[in-house]
Amino acid sequence: MTLADCERVAEIRVRGWQHAYRGLIPQAYLDGLSVAEHTERRRAHFAAAPADVTNLVARDGDGTVVGWGCHGPYRDGETRTADAELYALYVDPRHLGRGVGRSLLGESVRRCTAARYPRMLLWVLRDNTRARRFYERAGFRADGGAEAFEVAGTAVPEVRYARALTG
Repeated sequence: MTLADCERVAEIRVRGWQHAYRGLIPQAYLDGLSVAEHTERRRAHFAAAPADVTNLVARDGDGTVVGWGCHGPYRDGETRTADAELYALYVDPRHLGRGVGRSLLGESVRRCTAARYPRMLLWVLRDNTRARRFYERAGFRADGGAEAFEVAGTAVPEVRYARALTG
């Protein structure tokens, strides 16, 4: 990923939330998401990202970004642990089911395995059954971790998934 990709990545993230989280997060919040605001946030995150955080993009045959993933050390509050974490994985909704997400996830797993992380963890909305099936097909399993975050006054429960990484 480059700084020039930030606007397209923000668009994919916003459209991804609006598509995947319909019925899981308050609709008024989803409708109010702004690509412009997320672009500025993405640029700031990208510019300040530590060296151990990796942003990946997938491009179609024309070079257009159609997916984005980000991984790095697992965050336990403010503490980074020995494990890896998949921070984000979003695919342009028009490209779902074409292997884009699988490719990005595979590359993140490959890189984290090469970096000798023992496990990769991720958080997924508890009720996002499509995403949960996707991660389960990739060898991730719910490990009992659970928490909720608040969106527009609504608690949104997440579950943690883990996968051992081997050489």
